[in-house]
Amino acid sequence: MEDSYVLQLLKPKFKEFYLCFCGYADCKPLHSYGPATRASYIIHYIIKGRGIYQIGERKYHLSEGQGFLIEPEVLTFYQADKDDPWTYLWIGFDGSGARRRIGDIGLNSRQLTFQCSYGEELKAIVLDMLKHIQSTTSNLYYLQGMLYQFFSVLTRDIMVDSLEDESKENRYVMEAIDYIRNHYSDGIGVEDIAKAIHVSRNYLYMVFKNKLDLSPKEFLTDFRISRAKEQLALTELSIEQVAASCGYQNTLVFSRAFKQGLGVPPSQYRKEQRKEVKDSLIAGQKELENIKHMKYI
Repeated sequence: MEDSYVLQLLKPKFKEFYLCFCGYADCKPLHSYGPATRASYIIHYIIKGRGIYQIGERKYHLSEGQGFLIEPEVLTFYQADKDDPWTYLWIGFDGSGARRRIGDIGLNSRQLTFQCSYGEELKAIVLDMLKHIQSTTSNLYYLQGMLYQFFSVLTRDIMVDSLEDESKENRYVMEAIDYIRNHYSDGIGVEDIAKAIHVSRNYLYMVFKNKLDLSPKEFLTDFRISRAKEQLALTELSIEQVAASCGYQNTLVFSRAFKQGLGVPPSQYRKEQRKEVKDSLIAGQKELENIKHMKYI
């Protein structure tokens, strides 16, 4: 369990780099999340306490003043300490330039944790974000500015790592994933991905299997289904509209792929999940009212 305040934006105004959500949580002992994947980039920063962050066999023991990056579609797990559970804040963000912004602050697939000595400033920024809950044009521009301010604070004492020492295979995989994330709704196939990053289809298959143990087609399908899950739970779009927005021209093909991946058809998933998710979001919005009575530092 955790006592949390959450702001979620369902209709981002910007494309290149934008805020998806943010939050602040005071976790209970052993509160955990995952193993699970997330659809966007997320940065957590620890205000106080301790916990662990795990990706595959890599486990990080983190505490006050440290943070960690969650990359899209990567299976992760994190848990608060039993005796000294952490309090942390987080921002989720995305866009065609999100990976470059991550590189600006020295993070990448090999460097997923960091230290920052400006925690109070980061906290003030996120708490300020949480007060702008209405989806007005003014608020969306304000939140965009605060997102850049958050990154500005992080760049003060985080050394920027060069990505030049990444292996060629890693670069191709990341370029392919970036292309998928920005074009999955356009009905692209594996051949389109290979052409976009200037490699052969066979080579693309090889590097995906080596690095992710998935074929490019499997990754693309999984990515589309993860986006479909969000839309089914959080929007009123019809099944046909969800299919089209996720790159499926044929609704029956989409339904078969969805059922094969999750074991239930899209309509049943929506019925089971949408109420639970919406109730959670409504509860989070109500909790935001308490922020007005919080003392900001």
